[in-house]
Amino acid sequence: MSSSNLANINLQGANLRASHITWTTLRGADLSFAKLYRAKLCWSNLTGAKLVEAVLLDANLNEANFRNADMRGAIMPDAGTGEPTFKTEE
Repeated sequence: MSSSNLANINLQGANLRASHITWTTLRGADLSFAKLYRAKLCWSNLTGAKLVEAVLLDANLNEANFRNADMRGAIMPDAGTGEPTFKTEE
């Protein structure tokens, strides 16, 4: 997938491992519990998306927009160490 509009789509629990989802609008999409291991989400718009407990390890998130995204419990690499971190409510 690249340069697509997938706004408000339900991909809950989807296995999107190693997918190329670049330059894509996923505004308001439900990606809860999705497996995005090694996925490329570069330059994608995930504004307001739901990524509760999604797995984003080794994902390429370069320039992706996660503004107001619900990422509670998401597993993603720490920017400084690359080690897995768990996003919690602040």
